[in-house]
Amino acid sequence: MSDLEVIALSLTAEYMSIDSENSLFRQISELDLPNLIERSQYNKRRRRLFGFAEKIRQLLASKFTEFEDYFIVDSMPLEICKIARQN
Repeated sequence: MSDLEVIALSLTAEYMSIDSENSLFRQISELDLPNLIERSQYNKRRRRLFGFAEKIRQLLASKFTEFEDYFIVDSMPLEICKIARQN
């Protein structure tokens, strides 16, 4: 698997909201990617290539938002503090 394929797989997983490498590797198989490497090798290479992936991500983001005047933030409120003992 080439460095470009590792970066492409990483960015694709991110844009598909797959935040777990275990989940990613369960969803794909060697039939999908014939030269798929082991998850641990993928993790090491993805971390080593982070700087390159970040440059590509920023370039893609700037191209997608080049002519946008409005942006939508998709989020949900999360309770970060909970009262443990209520009377």
